[in-house]
Amino acid sequence: MTAASRPAEPDADPRAAGYAIEEELRAALPTPDGRPPRIAGLDEVGRGAWAGPVVVGAAVTDLSAPPGLPGRGGRTVALTDSKLLTRRHREAFAEILPGWLTGYALGSASPEEIDELGMTEALRRAAVRALEALPEPPDVVILDGDRDFLRHPWRVRCEVRADQRSVSVAAASVLAKVHRDRLMADLDAEFPGYGFADSAGYPSPAHQKALAENGPTPHHRLSWSYLDDLPRWRHLRRHRDPLAGEGQLSLL
Repeated sequence: MTAASRPAEPDADPRAAGYAIEEELRAALPTPDGRPPRIAGLDEVGRGAWAGPVVVGAAVTDLSAPPGLPGRGGRTVALTDSKLLTRRHREAFAEILPGWLTGYALGSASPEEIDELGMTEALRRAAVRALEALPEPPDVVILDGDRDFLRHPWRVRCEVRADQRSVSVAAASVLAKVHRDRLMADLDAEFPGYGFADSAGYPSPAHQKALAENGPTPHHRLSWSYLDDLPRWRHLRRHRDPLAGEGQLSLL
């Protein structure tokens, strides 16, 4: 009986990620030397933020049972999509996952890269940086979502809600989220008032108020449309010229 098909324990977390996707890939992708294929789960955080980098996590497991955390009433908090975990549980997982995973890495793309290249290419660069930083290159990548922004030469399996269904992707999700939240909390001390420690660069009332009063920081994405709603700072909006090709910018 596989880990994915094994009945849940009575105190198991029903949100727990499993290994069904990984086991299907392992069965379908024999390697020339007979070893099991290395499968990397990939997930991003920060795509919709107004400030800060986009961060991509990559995680590889040996398909053993992932660690859990003690929860209320004797229940176990299982590894799952970072958005379904409390901050305390995310941070606790981020402490133990590196010692359990067979490999993990993080990659990022800066606000400047997002402005210059667009989000799709920025995501691809961040993902490639994470994958190339793994101890060994993966044979296949599980990508959360239905769009393959990695493309050649990476072998990719796109899966909707993979961060809730795949242990590898869930681990990548948690590590990327905790890493980026800490980066944004550090920026909060440098730029107080924008609420970076609480909102991680996403729009919030405090963030929008600080933008209207003080304008964008050096860590804001200047190609994003929120600037159109800020009359005092609208002139800072950067626009990619669609006739000049990807990566070309005009400052209007």
